[in-house]
Amino acid sequence: MDILQKSKNNQRRIGLTGGIASGKTTITNYIRKHKNIPILDADNLSRELIKPNTYGYKKILDYFGNKIIDNKNNSERVINRKLLRKIIFKHLESKEWLDKLLHPLIKEKMIEECSQYKNNQTILLVIPLLFEAKFEDICTEIWLVKCPKELQKKRLITRDKISEKEAYESINLQLSFEKKRKFSDIILDNSDDKNEWIKTIREIL
Repeated sequence: MDILQKSKNNQRRIGLTGGIASGKTTITNYIRKHKNIPILDADNLSRELIKPNTYGYKKILDYFGNKIIDNKNNSERVINRKLLRKIIFKHLESKEWLDKLLHPLIKEKMIEECSQYKNNQTILLVIPLLFEAKFEDICTEIWLVKCPKELQKKRLITRDKISEKEAYESINLQLSFEKKRKFSDIILDNSDDKNEWIKTIREIL
């Protein structure tokens, strides 16, 4: 029996997911403040995996070239993640290549970090692309954040300072809420300012 299976047998492992700008960070911060459980974030792991001189960094530079280096940090030669995002949104074959590189690396790293918390009864795994990247098998349950597209769009435009067209393109690149809902255990409603999701979390966590 591998480490993953041993850990899952004795541990509640919650996969938190939802569309871009749906409110995952707000919900994660609430849980971090009010619940004493470890939190592993796929986005943070992704940043670690593309730091200079890592395997992921070298592969990405080989594929995209020096144009994705952040000029403001040229001495460190870090990858400009915002520029990289823009490129892959316009070139889907590049997005597919990057996903195939990073998703297995992130999953492997997340499993490895889960094993470090094997004595914890519950862990929260924040995985924005949980379904797209096929991370379902490392979770014992899946929580999906509900948020209307119009609200996602407004948040995204404000957060990333992008156009309405770019916001819609970003949202539509991901699986729809309706498709994700079929495979989720809990829905956290972040549709308005009432914060209904807080009541749900208090009841189940």
